[in-house]
Amino acid sequence: MNQQGVRWTADQVLALAPDASSRKAGSKLGTAGPWSDAGSTGAGTVWGLCRGSGSKPYQTVVDLADTAGPAYKCSCPSRKFPCKHALGLLLLWSGADPAVAGGEPPGWAEEWLAGRRARAQQKHEGEGSGAARPKTADPAAAAKRAARRAERISAGASELEQRLGDLLRGGLASAEQAGYGLWEETAARMVDAQAPGLASRVRELGAVPASGPGWPVRLLEECALAHLLGQGWLRRASLPPELAATVAARVGLPPAGKGPAVRDDWLVLARYDTAEGHLVTRRTWVHGARSEQTALLLSFGAAGRAPALALPVGLSLDAELSAHPGGGGLRADLGEQFAAPGPGEHRPAGVGPAEALDRYGRALREDPWLESWPVTLRAAVPARAGEGWQLADPEQGTALPLAPAAQGKEGLWRLIALSGGAPVTVFGECGHRGFTPLAAWEPAVGEVVSLC
Repeated sequence: MNQQGVRWTADQVLALAPDASSRKAGSKLGTAGPWSDAGSTGAGTVWGLCRGSGSKPYQTVVDLADTAGPAYKCSCPSRKFPCKHALGLLLLWSGADPAVAGGEPPGWAEEWLAGRRARAQQKHEGEGSGAARPKTADPAAAAKRAARRAERISAGASELEQRLGDLLRGGLASAEQAGYGLWEETAARMVDAQAPGLASRVRELGAVPASGPGWPVRLLEECALAHLLGQGWLRRASLPPELAATVAARVGLPPAGKGPAVRDDWLVLARYDTAEGHLVTRRTWVHGARSEQTALLLSFGAAGRAPALALPVGLSLDAELSAHPGGGGLRADLGEQFAAPGPGEHRPAGVGPAEALDRYGRALREDPWLESWPVTLRAAVPARAGEGWQLADPEQGTALPLAPAAQGKEGLWRLIALSGGAPVTVFGECGHRGFTPLAAWEPAVGEVVSLC
């Protein structure tokens, strides 16, 4: 339960923002000026009236006690969740501003909260009733559908193999001359084959010739990985079970099953969104206090809407996670949650740069298509390395270069400011392009600072 005396940090609040413009607009509303009749309860409810452009102020209320993550309600017309008013209200509350006094919620806020409680109760009762249980699936029909899809994917993989063979016979220069259209057509054929993973790789191939100097080498590398995946699918029967599960996941098949649920206090280490066409993918990294496992939670949003899962960075969640097969067991699904996110004291133990690379190398044996692996670096100091930056370990005299995408970003400057030339602990993704820092904290149990 989120107690009134345990408030989030500004970073944790802003990490909920659906985009950069919302963060900026919400920050401007994080002062007492535009707010009136604001308040909060020890049960984790915050409310207030925000003066806007209209004659009536916007009614904003946030439920922080929901185990599924914060829930928001605002009378403004924005379609973003949370909107700038909800972010501003939470910033005001996080700063312990006197304008957010303790008390009981007003009628309009209580009405919304009561409706949420009633719907949650109905859902709980429905899940426990026999009428709400889904009908038992027909195993024979399911097996036939799976067999038909496997045939389509095999046809798609064979077509991709032919396309890659034509490219290599004609020379890589032909990829630059053909343009993106031919690749997009091939990707569409992979979608028709019900192999979205192959389609995604084909689209990446189409973008390589326009990626700047050195593109032929990168294109050959990506072609090799696409070829390996296609051959892996076509010869999956001869693969070890774990590798076969990884191949199935990479071509786009849903997991055949999940591992046992693991209950733990999961520290939210990092969270960031990536846009892939019309779909927004949210990646949330968590680490278990007792299991010492690091897991990746994925959630998705379409049509410009942010994904629903919004766990605040730096807080801990008492919940169950179930790992997907293959891929090193990183991806997991969030199961039952036993309390709302709250402060957590544990931090993952760090390793040096050499061990970080070794962990990534070992992970590649299980998943050759793995772009990166989650790693916590201990005693890391940001330092210049030629034109770029690296994270150096002064004790070992070793370092990891930062990935090109992390160079010069806002997160890098925040990391440099946090370090001030002294060692800090950094969590991020270690891959063949370098290290991407996602969060950092001072040694021992410092506050987790998001770098995303």
